[in-house]
Amino acid sequence: MESFRFQPGETPVLLSIPHVGTMIPPDIAATMTDAGLAQPDADRHLDRLYHFAPALGIGFMTPLCSRYVVDVNRDPTGQPLYPGASNTEICPLTTFDNAPIHKPGQEPDAAEIERRIGAYWRPYHEQLRRELLALKERYGVAILFDAHSVRRQVPRFFEGTLPDFSLGTADGQTAAPALVGRLMNVLTASERYSATLNGRFKGGYITRTYGNPADNIHAIQLELTQATYMDEEPPYGFRPDLTAQVRPSLERLMSVIVEWAWEKASGRRRSGYL
Repeated sequence: MESFRFQPGETPVLLSIPHVGTMIPPDIAATMTDAGLAQPDADRHLDRLYHFAPALGIGFMTPLCSRYVVDVNRDPTGQPLYPGASNTEICPLTTFDNAPIHKPGQEPDAAEIERRIGAYWRPYHEQLRRELLALKERYGVAILFDAHSVRRQVPRFFEGTLPDFSLGTADGQTAAPALVGRLMNVLTASERYSATLNGRFKGGYITRTYGNPADNIHAIQLELTQATYMDEEPPYGFRPDLTAQVRPSLERLMSVIVEWAWEKASGRRRSGYL
């Protein structure tokens, strides 16, 4: 069974959307509570929001399974993203609102966690790493854009309300400052939306693992508040009216990444690309 979708692009840029999947295998679903089956923490509709990316020549990857099955943006060794703060596990036990995901006594044990890592987590990362290395080999540079979304308010993880755009580069370690500066110029140019760099979200496991500017592989995470494009409450509807307002900023952001990538590319460029 396929565990992810992958479509190669024609530029040095790869889009990853690690929390958009909602598939839960029947055997795992049978162990879950109603709260777990509702998947309130999925990054719903992000693939629809970023549907313009292939037209820019950007490749993309998305897992098919829910983050409640296994979170491909977590360290398989169990190391927390934010030591000392509240974190969710690679096979989460609770929702962002601290509701149990599994029925009592049916939480995944060590063997089940390892099985899920092998079946769903590892194939995603093998393909991600393979594609980034292929892009670097072809173009001399590779850029990974890791797209996420989150409710504006999640008291478990942060106080108050998040900015609309939260860009993360592990405090400057995963992407070139020149590229990040251009992206922040795009995000801060809007009078409608707020933006921050390396605030509450500094980039997850994917960004921190693959971003290596010294090796010409750059990784950037964007955490977008869900209220900019969808309903934050059930049934979590996609909002075309809101999307029409926020998508131009995202299109400009991705275009700037592609432009910067071509400036740095030393390999073969797509014929006729503007």
